[in-house]
Amino acid sequence: MSHRGVGAGQRPVGARGTARPATAAPQTHDGVTPRRYLRSLAFLAAGALAVPLLAGCGSDDEGSKPLAGQDIVPVARDAVAEGGTLKIAVDAVPETLNTFQADADAGTTRVAQAVLPSMFTIDATGKPVRNPDYLESAKVIETEPRQVVLYKLDQQAVWSDGREIGAADFAAQWRALSGKDSAYWTARNAGYDRIAQIERGANDLEVRVTFDRPYADWKSLFSPLYPKDVMGTPDAFNDGARRKLTVTAGPFRVDKVDTAKKDVVLTRNPRWWGRPAKLDEIDLHAVDREKRATALAAGTVDVADIDAAEADRISIAGREKGTGLPLQGAGKTSAKKLRSWALTLGMDEEKLPEGPKKLRRSIAKWLEQQHELRDFEVRKSLEPAFTQLALNGSEGPLADDRVRRAVARALDRKALAKLVLTPLGLPAVPVGSHVALSGQPAYTDGSGAVGGLDTHEAQALLADAGWVAGGPVKTGGKAAGAQDEKKGAKGDESDGGHDGQYIVGEDDKAHDKDTRDHQKDHAHGAPGAYAPKGTAAPRGAGAPAGPLAKDGKALSLRFVLPSGPGSETLQTVADQISKMLDKVGIATEIHKVSDDSYFKDHIASGQYDLALYSWPSSAFPATDARPIYAKPVVAADGSLNVEQNYTRVGTDQVDQLFDQALGTLDEDEADGLLRKADSRIWAAAGSLPLYQRPQIVGARKDLVNVGAFGFQTPVYQDMGFLKKGAKVSPSPSK
Repeated sequence: MSHRGVGAGQRPVGARGTARPATAAPQTHDGVTPRRYLRSLAFLAAGALAVPLLAGCGSDDEGSKPLAGQDIVPVARDAVAEGGTLKIAVDAVPETLNTFQADADAGTTRVAQAVLPSMFTIDATGKPVRNPDYLESAKVIETEPRQVVLYKLDQQAVWSDGREIGAADFAAQWRALSGKDSAYWTARNAGYDRIAQIERGANDLEVRVTFDRPYADWKSLFSPLYPKDVMGTPDAFNDGARRKLTVTAGPFRVDKVDTAKKDVVLTRNPRWWGRPAKLDEIDLHAVDREKRATALAAGTVDVADIDAAEADRISIAGREKGTGLPLQGAGKTSAKKLRSWALTLGMDEEKLPEGPKKLRRSIAKWLEQQHELRDFEVRKSLEPAFTQLALNGSEGPLADDRVRRAVARALDRKALAKLVLTPLGLPAVPVGSHVALSGQPAYTDGSGAVGGLDTHEAQALLADAGWVAGGPVKTGGKAAGAQDEKKGAKGDESDGGHDGQYIVGEDDKAHDKDTRDHQKDHAHGAPGAYAPKGTAAPRGAGAPAGPLAKDGKALSLRFVLPSGPGSETLQTVADQISKMLDKVGIATEIHKVSDDSYFKDHIASGQYDLALYSWPSSAFPATDARPIYAKPVVAADGSLNVEQNYTRVGTDQVDQLFDQALGTLDEDEADGLLRKADSRIWAAAGSLPLYQRPQIVGARKDLVNVGAFGFQTPVYQDMGFLKKGAKVSPSPSK
């Protein structure tokens, strides 16, 4: 049930912040958000929405609505039963409940959304909206000589200890996150570092915030808002809110964090002044991604983000009318026939046991689970995040912008979007902006700045860069872009061109068996063709007669991918990209590495040529997108500070446009500046947005106001089970 809140980007989803928060952390594949690596990167933030707004060319109404709507079974509150426990699957028990720390994750954000104030939330179009539970109003009341924002708080807004929410809490959070006191172990300070002072207004319900520099994204601040008990001292900030939150102010409160049982238990807040929560309790339970369908069937969880294969299981569960084969009695069905039948059912071949008795037990358990899954359904939308192809421009062939643009012109982005989204019944439209998604106010397709699919133009760009088709390659020479020192990176599962690596375009008939095995291994994975080890990719008409070469080196790029559960879709997309590049003479070496190593040892450290990962969309692109596309700078110690720009491609002009957008309070002007920045990011071709990520949720059929939320922040007090006799209403809950 992936979702995001204000400043909780999608990054998984987290809080919001400066460099580019937890949201700022990129994602690899469904459910995998590399957060541990953030601790060692000084400028990474811990939990905010990460992706932004606009591009440079396209129709004015292009982004007028989201490509896919919410799928949450919305009903009015009077149709929701009172009481009950909702069990939600999460990836892990959060390491911290403080969204402003580097190891905050999606679970941290979910807790914060349910138990803490947020001055603004995100609506269905990805825009920030005032949260009426906490704010009567919030607006800029002065711009000269300095920007001043006046917050008027709800008269009933109190912390769970009875104290009124007020200026003291705002001021404590500002001081903790301003970046002026290094004793606070904060992951980000964006926006808070622009505040000059915070003071009480005309009364206790008013908070007056004065900025020393104009800040367009002021609505991103104080969402969530922590009590001064947490923000008031470095010790309380660093350690006090990691495993408990004793003072909260939401419809729910934190009852306990049980690491042994892998649970975070939230219960109703008796001091909540808004619409009371329908549920008695929400249990966030950690479940591995590959075990979600099993957990749903067992009743361990009621709702969970799932992958396409698990969605298929749920979809077909209600249509099974018979086993087709007796599992009881003295029948002596052969293991071969049982195995064949198991594969027909959709069972994972790699997990099938040997021998007919064990096979029978395994199939029986599978069918029992299928029976239980009849009580569930699939809810789907598009996640507020996009998957991109990253091109490392720091060295090798991709340091030449002509080669990067050739890669861009060789890609059929529409075909890649269809590959992932069409089988799921979701709109397959390529993402056209680095700074917004369709439905957000500023979205426009700016991909024209680099150009669409044109293999002839791609070949011309490569030729202009000196890469000659069929050119001489020195015997024993290294391929450009696939350097030996990179192959030894930690976590790399490659083995001299075997287990973790295969090269698209090489014709090695000795690997025929590997090819067949690889295809079988992925029979039930993500849709699309695979390029198994040693498989020769077909060349299209007009393709180079041989490998491109320059200065005696063949043009070959190292394509690094994660190998863990849930990475099948990325691997499928990578295989197709490799075939597209091969058509213009660019060879690729695919290296599969462990999930734990993928970002820390490869992406963040620059040990790759090509890679696939995702960024969350942001309602505050001027703040959240800038660190992703900022020009790397040399730090005082001589190291290169890339912030979150893992492609190492940036320009002074892009930085200036982001800074200008951040400093204007005119929304239309800011949108125009962001469009210009996006066009220049496209032209530099350091990262190529491909498609919006699918959001697939398995949910109990009687659950309402829960599911695939899209952009919108979930309303936890409206979640629950459908009241007996009530009918589902097509209108959202009020």
